[in-house]
Amino acid sequence: MSISVVIADDSFLIREGLSRMLSGSAEVRLLAACQDLPEALEAVDSHRPDVVLTDIRMPPGLADEGIRLAEHCRVTHPGMGVLLLSQYIEIGYVRTLLEAGTQGRGYLLKERVARLGDLLDAVREVADGGSAIDPKVVQALVRIRTRAGDRKLAALSPRELQVLAQIAQGHTNAAVADHLVLTRHAVEKHINSIFTKLGLGGDPGTHPRVRATLLYLAEGEA
Repeated sequence: MSISVVIADDSFLIREGLSRMLSGSAEVRLLAACQDLPEALEAVDSHRPDVVLTDIRMPPGLADEGIRLAEHCRVTHPGMGVLLLSQYIEIGYVRTLLEAGTQGRGYLLKERVARLGDLLDAVREVADGGSAIDPKVVQALVRIRTRAGDRKLAALSPRELQVLAQIAQGHTNAAVADHLVLTRHAVEKHINSIFTKLGLGGDPGTHPRVRATLLYLAEGEA
């Protein structure tokens, strides 16, 4: 079954490039390619795609239109995935995107869209209700917290920091184990230790822990 997608980006080159890349995949059915927020809102409401792939800044305001589009999708089409594209790592937008939940949400740097495999992985993930956060975004969040002198983050071992980064990218225990060549039991122990050291409580399920981890990194608290 194909994944239906609506693209929103004011750059003709990026919009056309994304359209050609995704149209060339048998997994994706491209429904519309929009150049501004009003056009994107109309396409989303009319076509109801599985995933919206959107720039953050586009007309009419060139400000936070992608964030507003994501919020519209969350309110009016709760099961719709949204994958934000950005030229830069903008921590405030990461926080805003994810503070209401990480299910079906992603944040990808535009430099990654040159690789079809990375783009399709992210589209699949958010279409399935997961999260897809660019590894460079996670690295930046960790670096910012470390430079700020976060004592709790400094208490994590090198291996726990690796596991933390994997969790923040939205990976399951099985995926973390595969990436880091660990047993699932070892991953579970590391996750429990991480949450204890960072003072993060609550539901240990995949989506809540991704949200808790990302918001801790973006804000310093759960």
